[in-house]
Amino acid sequence: MDTPPFSELGLPDTLLAAIETLGYERPSPIQAMSIPPALLGKDLVGLSATGSGKTAAFTLPALAKLDVKQGYPQVLILCPTRELAVQVCEEVHRLGAKMNGLHATPVYGGAPIDRQLRALRSGAQLVVGTPGRLLDHLRRGSFDASRIKMAILDEADRMLDMGFKDEMDELLAALPADRQTLFFSATMNPGVSRLIQKFGNSPEVIQIEQKARTVSTVEQSYFEVRQRSKVEVLSRILDMNPPRLGIIFCNTKRSVDECTEDLVNRGYAADRLHGDITQQMRERVLKRFRDGAVEILVATDVAARGLDIEEIDIVFNYDLPTDPEDYVHRIGRTGRAGRSGRAVSFVYGREIYRLQSIERYTRSVIKRERIPSVEQVEGRRADLIFDDLKERLESGKFDSYQDNIDRLLEQGHTPTDIAGALVTMIREASGREGSAIEEDREPERRERREAPRRDDRPQRDDRPQRDDRPQRDDRGPRHDGPRDIIPQESGMTRLFLSLGKTHGVMAKEIVGMLYREAGLPDGCLGRITLFPKHSLVDVPEQFVGQVIDRTRNARLRGRPFRMDVDRGPA
Repeated sequence: MDTPPFSELGLPDTLLAAIETLGYERPSPIQAMSIPPALLGKDLVGLSATGSGKTAAFTLPALAKLDVKQGYPQVLILCPTRELAVQVCEEVHRLGAKMNGLHATPVYGGAPIDRQLRALRSGAQLVVGTPGRLLDHLRRGSFDASRIKMAILDEADRMLDMGFKDEMDELLAALPADRQTLFFSATMNPGVSRLIQKFGNSPEVIQIEQKARTVSTVEQSYFEVRQRSKVEVLSRILDMNPPRLGIIFCNTKRSVDECTEDLVNRGYAADRLHGDITQQMRERVLKRFRDGAVEILVATDVAARGLDIEEIDIVFNYDLPTDPEDYVHRIGRTGRAGRSGRAVSFVYGREIYRLQSIERYTRSVIKRERIPSVEQVEGRRADLIFDDLKERLESGKFDSYQDNIDRLLEQGHTPTDIAGALVTMIREASGREGSAIEEDREPERRERREAPRRDDRPQRDDRPQRDDRPQRDDRGPRHDGPRDIIPQESGMTRLFLSLGKTHGVMAKEIVGMLYREAGLPDGCLGRITLFPKHSLVDVPEQFVGQVIDRTRNARLRGRPFRMDVDRGPA
């Protein structure tokens, strides 16, 4: 439906200025229909899917009614989860960026209560929180509900499903009787109807029709895999069907950094995007991604907003999103313009519940797949090499190197041996470091998950398992050769460099790079030892920090690498 501009909805200039800064052009249907009556003080029931813009639909009227000169709670927003509470509070700060004196705070369980107490006592005018922790503050007297002008229930149906009925009843009963109440829900079930009848004041009902949420050209699947095995499974999937371009979504900046580092160390052309990346760096990364210099982009949801690249072959949910709408946005990056695409999610344990919620929300089936074995990956790599070789031979676009081949033939080597050795070298050069994957040892649980899951909830299994023993960090230096025989000079520190012989690296290139990038004095480097997948460099102790810091963004033979103090054999 066509909607009027934000300027015609009756919002104050400070909010319109923030909306313009954020780049929003026109309101979504739920915003256009909810904001005017909410500004008039009417109670509302907004029936709209997650991700339809409902957060701004209730946040903008709430901010419009705030008196920033008063330091007490005036608006209460109830959310079912801590993640959603934080997300809503972030949206409040973005939309209220031009309101001097605005103080909004999230309140939820699982976080230190003393910090929340300070925030509430310092004059928070808008409080976003989960029912349990808010009720705790209400009973303590740290949350003053006596002057609340507007109460908003975000995802009311979900809060009831999670068993918050009693907490919601007690909280709403403690609010002033003349308050304004806004109910937002994806569905109108009996529980929501009862809540509206009990605490609403003849609310106006606004309902937005749902549209199809996923495209048929995207093949959706998931793998059950533990956290510590995700990178290995990711590598196997990428090696089975190498994409031209792919995006890996993580829920946190730390997860983005760790995943990117792991992929780079395994030889993939990967780069990252998250909230700490500057705009200039973001543009540079995206240009390299569009040009194909980076094949894998690892990003958070916030960093990937506005990303519009049609040639993305695959999207990974490295961390399953908490909001089903985020899942839809993520997988919508592939399968564009009529192309086929693939969306892969990693789940384990209780995350299967979230996957079921996503299936219900998207009205689609996400099929379970088995993790490719090492043998399958090796077989697939061999097939890809064979196909490339066959295509090159048929096209005739190659140099003969006849003199070199004749020399090998004269030395008694057969053509078959020569070809076999060359293919072996190609496979070694394109190989990735791999590790074992801890398989789920409960096949009966798997059987249940493969069956129709609407009425068959998977078993919870939070008990420590024998195979949950701490393992060596996959991100640490990995050694592929004997270590004890390499002496180390006194006054030197041995550094680990994540590139080796199979990457085509030579000792003289390492020396040149260190003198050039790290600015070391001539002749100060010690022994350099090359292994297939890594190298060891002896550096004077006083220059260790300088080398690590100055080579952080450097490249060797066009590849990014990691350099750190060597921890010795695992």
